[in-house]
Amino acid sequence: MLDAQTLFPFIAAVSLAVATLVSEDVTCVAAGVLVAEGRLSFPSAVAGCLAGIVAGDVALMLAGRYGGERVIDSSWIRRLITAETVAAAARWMQARGAFVIFLSRFLPGTRFATYVAAGALGVDVRWFTAYAAASAMVWVPALIGVSAVAGRQSAESGLMATAAAAGRAVAAAVILIAVLRALAASHHRIWRVQRRLLGFWRRRTRWEFWPVWMFYPPVLAYIAWLAVRYRSLTLFTAANPGIPAGGVVGESKFAILRGLRANHDRVARAALIPGGAPAWERTSLALAFMDRAGLSFPVILKPDQGQRGAGVVVVHSHNRLRAHFEAAPGDRLVQEYVAGVEFGVFYYRRPSETRGHVFSITAKQFPAVTGDGRSTLETLILADDRAVCLERVHRRRHAARLADVPSAGERVTLVELGSHCRGSLFVDGAHLATPALVEAIDETAQRFAGFHFGRFDVRAPSVDAFRAGQFRVLELNGVTSEATHIYDPQTPIVAAYRVLFRQWQIAFQIGEENQRRGVRPATLAEIVSMALRYRRVARMHPVQVQS
Repeated sequence: MLDAQTLFPFIAAVSLAVATLVSEDVTCVAAGVLVAEGRLSFPSAVAGCLAGIVAGDVALMLAGRYGGERVIDSSWIRRLITAETVAAAARWMQARGAFVIFLSRFLPGTRFATYVAAGALGVDVRWFTAYAAASAMVWVPALIGVSAVAGRQSAESGLMATAAAAGRAVAAAVILIAVLRALAASHHRIWRVQRRLLGFWRRRTRWEFWPVWMFYPPVLAYIAWLAVRYRSLTLFTAANPGIPAGGVVGESKFAILRGLRANHDRVARAALIPGGAPAWERTSLALAFMDRAGLSFPVILKPDQGQRGAGVVVVHSHNRLRAHFEAAPGDRLVQEYVAGVEFGVFYYRRPSETRGHVFSITAKQFPAVTGDGRSTLETLILADDRAVCLERVHRRRHAARLADVPSAGERVTLVELGSHCRGSLFVDGAHLATPALVEAIDETAQRFAGFHFGRFDVRAPSVDAFRAGQFRVLELNGVTSEATHIYDPQTPIVAAYRVLFRQWQIAFQIGEENQRRGVRPATLAEIVSMALRYRRVARMHPVQVQS
């Protein structure tokens, strides 16, 4: 017959296993105390704690697998963890996998959320059990051993002294782990700072990213020389009689689209939503237009007066549409979203000519990053040689997703709009010019009475369709628009200036010819007044709202 002394190790081990379900670390410390007092062998203490801890870990994982959202949403679980904690653990799990399961054993406060997330994410039970057991085999013997040694060395043999010594050992281990984590985090922060400094350096050394005040002085000097040569500072404003001041500043995008109404099949449909009304009313007007036009989300929302993509957003839902109207009190255009590839086509035609010319073609590419299953979106942006140049723009636009970990091979498009300052890559597309394309652009331009000089922003179903002259006009920009192919990274700055000098020379030539035909250039006072009015309007462009 077995006596109590014989059964004690077995009963103690089972008791320790059960106790770990309440508190793993405290149970391990208590087991160390029993070992120090000689009441339990070290192997029995380790076996009992290991059995209970691994069983509890697997139970949590299975709860996440089969209970998932129900477990996480229960009121008693909410007292322990938050939804944000589980979400963070899930992102960490996707990014680091086995390392997360192993490391969470040594990081107090992370196990529960990590193991539940592992189950919810469908981690293989055998794989999980192996890594959970491996980490426990490192942690449990170490903690029990430290507690036992501390108990033996204590001057007092009581439980309190032993527990205190063991507690100091555990605290030291936790501090060491925290230091290691801090060093790892510091390494990542240093890398982020290095990448941001690289982005800053490239913005300053690559002229395509220079601000207007830094790049344009030579162009302004050349315009001044042309003004002296043609004896008029504002002669170029006569280049487009059909647009106020030729489109120098503050022109109405909607009015220009109406000027193109004869090309209704080639122009993206749009409606002007006046400012001043409550957001709900403006939202209703926009939805009514969409219903009449047979449009669905997404749609484009843009200021009626704007430059360089300021205030332009792609809106994907009713709620986001209203949010933008709440943030944007001024006049706004709601425009059909045209899918496909985007191009900028700079066109001019002298009034004495029967056919116009395509001066420049820009192919606009939307940068994207590809996930590796480990890195966050923010890390992917900073690691990309192109995206890092405008990392602030991309991080601001994708602020809600920066901590997400795209799966391996997942492509995340960083830009939806063909604006260089918003991150689009501009490439010289001169090779795309065909007789069919030139004819289509010329036909579209000549149907707009009083237009001779400017840039069409268009989208086409494909490059081949574009070359065949099949496109939809998104915008038409006037005399101060640019031949944007110059922003191709391969374009030397000297070549870019040469193109802009030629562009402005043509603008003055067309203005002079129109002046001889009776067109009056805008006065300098009129231009200043328009600029000041546009400045007031531009202040109503909203801070970007996530769409």
